[in-house]
Amino acid sequence: MIEGHDDDDGAGTGAGPCVDRGSGSGEASTVRFMLLMSYEEIPGVPPIEQWDRADIAAHIAFQQRLGQELADRGELVGGEGLAAPQSAKVVRSDGANPPVIQDWPFDDERTHLAGYWTVEVGTEERALQVAGRLSAAPGPRGRPLRQPIEVRAVVGPGA
Repeated sequence: MIEGHDDDDGAGTGAGPCVDRGSGSGEASTVRFMLLMSYEEIPGVPPIEQWDRADIAAHIAFQQRLGQELADRGELVGGEGLAAPQSAKVVRSDGANPPVIQDWPFDDERTHLAGYWTVEVGTEERALQVAGRLSAAPGPRGRPLRQPIEVRAVVGPGA
């Protein structure tokens, strides 16, 4: 059971990663990490819409196998792929007036989230290892994608 999180001063202000304190020892036995994938150009790799069907199928099969392996190990918390950023909306509100909703295209040059995996593992090194496998998912002609994967600890109560 996730009871809290660690931070620099131990005061529970949300600055550190959430930990499993089920052992009662006060030591972190697991930490949750989000592995974030973005819609960004990968040198030498066309957009997935241009891949052969067999390459797409191999890519999806890899993702499913890795997900099952992580689930079998008790490390997979969840994950989802997201729709293309062209279908996204940005909502801004001051809390007093109706929210301002902006459709694509957005004014800024942000990187758009393509999907994420959440894992609960014993060490950051294990999260980095999983991210390395995700980065090497097969792309066109079975070649590893080398997709950048951002690894971030989950923080906050109840996470």
